[in-house]
Amino acid sequence: MAPSGTIAAGGLSKAPSAARVDWVDYAKGICIVMVVMMHSVLGVELAAGETGFMHVAVAFAKPFRMPDFFLISGLFLPLVIDRDWRTYLDRKVVHFAYFYVVWVTIQFGFKAPAFAAATSWHDAGFLYLESFIEPFGTLWFIYLLPIFFVVTKLTRRAPPLAIWLAAAALETARISTGWTAIDEFCARFVYFYSGYLFAPYVFALSDRARKHPALALAALAAWALVNAGLVACGASEWKIVSLALGFAGACAIITTGTLLARAHWCNFLRFCGEQSIVIYLAFFLPMATTRTLLLRAGIIPDIGTVSLIVTIVGVVGSLAIWQAALRLNAGFLFERPDAFWIAPKKAGPVLQAAE
Repeated sequence: MAPSGTIAAGGLSKAPSAARVDWVDYAKGICIVMVVMMHSVLGVELAAGETGFMHVAVAFAKPFRMPDFFLISGLFLPLVIDRDWRTYLDRKVVHFAYFYVVWVTIQFGFKAPAFAAATSWHDAGFLYLESFIEPFGTLWFIYLLPIFFVVTKLTRRAPPLAIWLAAAALETARISTGWTAIDEFCARFVYFYSGYLFAPYVFALSDRARKHPALALAALAAWALVNAGLVACGASEWKIVSLALGFAGACAIITTGTLLARAHWCNFLRFCGEQSIVIYLAFFLPMATTRTLLLRAGIIPDIGTVSLIVTIVGVVGSLAIWQAALRLNAGFLFERPDAFWIAPKKAGPVLQAAE
């Protein structure tokens, strides 16, 4: 997940936009907006003690919101999985570890006073240390990605079908240990591995949607009806059904991204996809601030409207933080400094969506 102009293989990429895959950015843009929406809506509703109209959109997206993100994250892995271990670990482990450490420290800095007031500063310090084995807050995604990358490389000589079946079995087993990394690994690895394993078929799906937009729209309409119906009746949580809906939803987002790219519509979504990791890292601050201000002020009585505003501010505010960081010489927030590279930087154009 490396946005062009933001975090590529460890820093601010200067690669031209032509090196990117347009529909991938659109798909990632849709996904990151859905992620911000989920955290914003559920946070507002929890604080307010009631639900609003945005809850329907969050529930609709639940079966495929993270499966699609993980599938796309594995999509370009076949291009780089045979790199030497030093380079691979630099791009796929140190890269994400750096930003996890920076941003878990920032997030914790904002929340530590409340933790300390509820318990003690000693307990708050212990909680910070614990965040390196138990992912903190919204950052669990970039905590888990390096694990997926390492496991996939370690098992690349194993029979792919066996790995896929084992991963699918873990998803349907509904593992619940209470440890986020373990539970989310079991629930999500099948989608990441599928992106890696079935990348040619994913690109073929996109090509077909681009060539046959009317058929693609009809398929999307059918999918939306089925997904909504299964969510409404609670069947989307059933074993096997959830796995199928995860893949169906991922295909739907890929198709939607392709159609938007084909028509050159909603360029803001494409931009969000290019900057997806920036949004993911920074949205918590404008989101939480706006939620607190609006609920305390009480000037907007409708919870759904509050949730929508918080979502928009979460997305736009994170991009504003990124721009401010660049102008204030705080680029280390979104760019890995040279001191934290363990392999030489690559040169030349790259497929930015792969990194």
